[in-house]
Amino acid sequence: MFRSLSRCLSRGATIAVGLNLFFPGSPAFARDIPTPAVPGIQQQLKDPKAADVTVVGHILEPRKIPVEKGLIGVALHWGFEMTVFADDLINPRMLAVAEDGTVYVTRRSVGDVLMLRDDNGDGMADVKKVVARRPDMHGIAISGSAVYLATVNNVYRTSIQPDGTFAELELLVDDLPDGGQHPNRTLAVGPDGMLYVSVGSTCNACAESNPENATMLQMKPDGSSRTIFASGLRNTIGFGFEPDTGELYGMDHGIDWLGDNEQYEELNHLVKGKQYGWPYIYDAGKFNPQDEPPGDISLEEWAKRSENPIGFYTPHAAPMQMIFYTGTQFPREYQGDAFVAMRGSWNRKPPSGYEIARIRFQSGKPVAFEAFAQGFLQRQGDKWVHQGRLAGLAQAKDGALLVSDDTNGVIYRIAYTEKGKRAWPVGEPTNSANTNIRVIQRLGPEPPPIKSPQLAIDQVDAGENIPVTSPAFADGATLPEIFAATGEDISPPLQWEKGPKGTKSYVVIMEDPDAGENPPFVHWLIYNIPADTTHLPKGIPAVAQLEKPKDALQGVNDRGNIGYFGPKPPPEDSAHHYHFQVFALDKKLNINFGANREELLNAMKGHVLASGRIIATYDR
Repeated sequence: MFRSLSRCLSRGATIAVGLNLFFPGSPAFARDIPTPAVPGIQQQLKDPKAADVTVVGHILEPRKIPVEKGLIGVALHWGFEMTVFADDLINPRMLAVAEDGTVYVTRRSVGDVLMLRDDNGDGMADVKKVVARRPDMHGIAISGSAVYLATVNNVYRTSIQPDGTFAELELLVDDLPDGGQHPNRTLAVGPDGMLYVSVGSTCNACAESNPENATMLQMKPDGSSRTIFASGLRNTIGFGFEPDTGELYGMDHGIDWLGDNEQYEELNHLVKGKQYGWPYIYDAGKFNPQDEPPGDISLEEWAKRSENPIGFYTPHAAPMQMIFYTGTQFPREYQGDAFVAMRGSWNRKPPSGYEIARIRFQSGKPVAFEAFAQGFLQRQGDKWVHQGRLAGLAQAKDGALLVSDDTNGVIYRIAYTEKGKRAWPVGEPTNSANTNIRVIQRLGPEPPPIKSPQLAIDQVDAGENIPVTSPAFADGATLPEIFAATGEDISPPLQWEKGPKGTKSYVVIMEDPDAGENPPFVHWLIYNIPADTTHLPKGIPAVAQLEKPKDALQGVNDRGNIGYFGPKPPPEDSAHHYHFQVFALDKKLNINFGANREELLNAMKGHVLASGRIIATYDR
């Protein structure tokens, strides 16, 4: 069917453009569609422990209309033109461009990667060839000649051959979390040479059993040294590194079923070790009424540990691939800005998205949102229709912008032609009436403090010794496999003698001083253990606040999650030593859940009455 589209849009021809006019077949805003007025959730939420709120939600799926005769009513800024780069692609999703200009696109429903080449320089792909196959292929990133690909559970590496095809795929990771509601993994190579992989949540809002769900992962290019870079991210498909500062920004999908205009799509400044609220906190510190943190942790406490978004876009617009523009074809005012493909809503009335958004940056920081290309969503009579749902974005070698429509199987090319051809002006973000789209200017999150290389027990002044033992292993013996990350990854049982007079609480810290990078590697932080508790059973749950021992809190380990993380030394290493250190304190610490090692040690200073340890070894 798209051969006719290519004929309609002959080589060099443009797509008809227009703007949000109230006649059948053209885009329209929703000024004529009232939304039921109910108080906002936070106004209704008098008691988070006994929520009683009314939420008005909709399921509104615009009908797809054919595009064989070309797109109608697409709005672009003055001087820009849109043409078809490639069609008949079935399900084009994420895009990447190699140094020589070859375009690669993943096709999730087909399970492959297509190579697309414009050999004669006319702006249309002349060559289409499958270069890789794996079920559910989705994420793609190119760094030099290296290519990284992601499916639901796997990450692969390959290389680009002289003819543009790929070498055999090398499996780097085979145990990413299962997908659930958000199975579409994306990835990028950072300016630090590390690989970043976005892993969405399995649900709309829930307590995940796998700590790697709803996160941004970081790993070496060979898949090793995997940690959680940032957490509390529902589904950050689109992310990128600002070219001048190297800072990481991502667009997160907001929680559904909080109302048509309640939960915005969020722009986050992503910093290592930070937590971004989901599933309990959304927007600028608002409480999700349908979920509560574990134990007696309040929503207020969870909000204090969460980083707020710095940008808010139309609710339910569904942000997909995000890129920073580094070319010179576009006018200077566009250079350095970010662009995001907004796939479009299915549960908002009126619909949102179905457009390309621009995030304006100044001096390396975001300052404003605006629409860049619109008109994929339209009104026909009293019905909403769409002529494309956008997914992938990439910058072509010549500086044009490529955008994929995964429902019609097309990749479009948006170029600045400098012809001054008349184009209807682009409006406000689609159906954004009664919303507050904005970017907040504030300082970004502080990076985590530099870690001291000394073991915790060597940094405190403790006058007395506490004998520490374990029924699972003797001091200096091998830690049983069940307690390793490669085993069942559960914490071992520990016991210790009662602390000296005046003991008010205990702290347990597990560290590995033999780690090759940034030692010691912190495996476990647990604090505010009651003074009448002198043992921990095996298998302590990985939750922020424990039911038993009552009110004990857990911090963040160096993997990036709360709770215990078992040994996983490199296979080539000799046995590592794991120090289980126990501290008796003269007070209950006044710090929140989720503390890191340095925060915990700073709080402990001057309050340690006694300490002790037991050491286990482990190798693979």
